[in-house]
Amino acid sequence: MSGLIIEGCAIATMDGPHHRSAGTEHRAGHIVVGDDGRIAATGEGRYAGPAPEGFRRIDGTGCLATPGLINTHHHLFQWLTQGMAQQSPLFDWLAELYPLWGKIDAEQVHAAAAAGLAWLALSGCSTSSDHHYLFPASGLAALEAAIDAAARTGLRFHPGRGSMDLGRSAGGLPPDEIVEDTDAALAATEDAVRRFHDPSPGSMVQISVAPCSPFSVTERLMREAAALARRLGVRLHTHLAETREEDAYCRQSMGRTPAEYADDLGWLGGDVWLAHCVHLDEPATKRLAVTGTTVAHCPSSNARLGSGIAPVRQLLRAGVSVGLGVDGPASAETSTVAGELRQALLTARVRGEDGPAALSARQALWMGTRGGARCLGREDELGALRPGMLADIALWRLDALAHDPVGDPVAALVLGPSARVELLLVGGRPVVERGELRTIDVTAATQAVRRARERLLGEAER
Repeated sequence: MSGLIIEGCAIATMDGPHHRSAGTEHRAGHIVVGDDGRIAATGEGRYAGPAPEGFRRIDGTGCLATPGLINTHHHLFQWLTQGMAQQSPLFDWLAELYPLWGKIDAEQVHAAAAAGLAWLALSGCSTSSDHHYLFPASGLAALEAAIDAAARTGLRFHPGRGSMDLGRSAGGLPPDEIVEDTDAALAATEDAVRRFHDPSPGSMVQISVAPCSPFSVTERLMREAAALARRLGVRLHTHLAETREEDAYCRQSMGRTPAEYADDLGWLGGDVWLAHCVHLDEPATKRLAVTGTTVAHCPSSNARLGSGIAPVRQLLRAGVSVGLGVDGPASAETSTVAGELRQALLTARVRGEDGPAALSARQALWMGTRGGARCLGREDELGALRPGMLADIALWRLDALAHDPVGDPVAALVLGPSARVELLLVGGRPVVERGELRTIDVTAATQAVRRARERLLGEAER
């Protein structure tokens, strides 16, 4: 791989230590990417040093360079069920879709993952998580299929080996036929980590241990999954405090709030990131901050399902690091982290406590980059543009009609309409150029996922 030099672009480095100080910015600067896939230099003006032989020069005039966006919560398999259960809150939505999801096989997962990851790449996302928790009979085939799709697409990938073992007959929400035996789920999770997790610098795949939720997982699985993750040295992820119904379920079934339940089971800590956290009281917010637990904020999905608005302003004020997540395409059909930048800003402001002061454009971008890196435990390598960091870079074209009048490029990106991705680098490798994916055939991916959806729905009708 040869290096490259991007020049003439505005740069938002996001190299600040926290959301209140997003970092250095350049009005017309340069970024040098070494042939090792890491950033060698950044600065104002044109690059004055000698260009090594073979380095490619890219004119970034009219563009803004940011770290590649980081998606901290997703369900790629749900690409196959977009547009369904449109009027349903979470529990009803799940009840309607569980039977369909239980029929998805590894081939369909691959098609859904390829389509979803391609769409994320085209919208400036360089790293994505994936929370896959349905393994009725396929073993690790579904997880392996998603990992293969990510490798082909060229994105950095953080899949969670999810699990559910609390079926309807035992008081859970999922149908019994789609949950796993507890011991089998734990064994398969350990196998997934040992087979696929790469802890080395610059890793393209890292596995997390990710039981699904308090209403689909037994207390035993939650406890032992946490112990397993810490024994193997990987991160923990789950849904928590997403809806009022979940809060009521936990209080009735466990005698505790969701956050108290998670705390009692060892599920708060610096190696844990939690999805949603919409319904947190003040003690829970403080406890997340004290333990170093991070949060994946999914504003579009929470709005689509009517779940509420997460207290992002309060979380950030308390010292909790917050990243952004798209969540599943069946509950957030737009499925772009770039769209979540704007949605996070707007929902924080409309929540009411601080009005327009609740969240700034730079804080939203910080969450979509640096905050996301902290959720995934990669802040030493990802989420900022500074020498030594991995060259995961998004170059956004902002000189088109809709963006050009906005004098502040960060505001143009966050507040304006979707900007074209001029260039997306992952480890210095071009994945998107001039708005086109360079790694897989988008038309073929579209056709494959259409066939997968048609086959799934056809099987469901039989």
